[in-house]
Amino acid sequence: MKSVFRILPAAGIVLALASASPAAAQGQPPALKPASAACMAGAREILAMKNAGAMYANAVPGMVQQTKQALLQSNLNYQKDLDEVAVMVAQTYAGKEKEIGEKMAQIYCNEFSDAEIANLVTFYKSPIGQKLLAAEPKAIQMSMQAMNLWAAEFSDTVTAQFRAEMRKRNKPI
Repeated sequence: MKSVFRILPAAGIVLALASASPAAAQGQPPALKPASAACMAGAREILAMKNAGAMYANAVPGMVQQTKQALLQSNLNYQKDLDEVAVMVAQTYAGKEKEIGEKMAQIYCNEFSDAEIANLVTFYKSPIGQKLLAAEPKAIQMSMQAMNLWAAEFSDTVTAQFRAEMRKRNKPI
């Protein structure tokens, strides 16, 4: 429980794209309306300024490696072949991760109007927007560290309270 908050290295983008819809909570893709070309261009520009591509740059090689490892678990004698096939599959699907960026841009267009996207582009190009882009990753990292520390300390507090209450019941744990 102490490492509950260690999962968001790109939290700014992830939080911006998180959806509270029941479909998203169940792992179903959100229903997205078609976006205008201008909105998509602006959203792509915002994502590029935020370096969102770094979040999913290794999605294809990662998925290939994960699949190879899963197949290897039940096919140990095929390791050499699976290693060779993994290279071929990775080459076949190289660049497919760009679909993630397109979906992210479309999500932005569903959350913001064309005018709002244009205003966001203008903002991110402004001096304060540039400062935000530069400082946000460090601020998020420091926030995550603070949350991890809080969670660790609070976990100890809660555990101590449980133990104290159980001692009162003559059931030390």
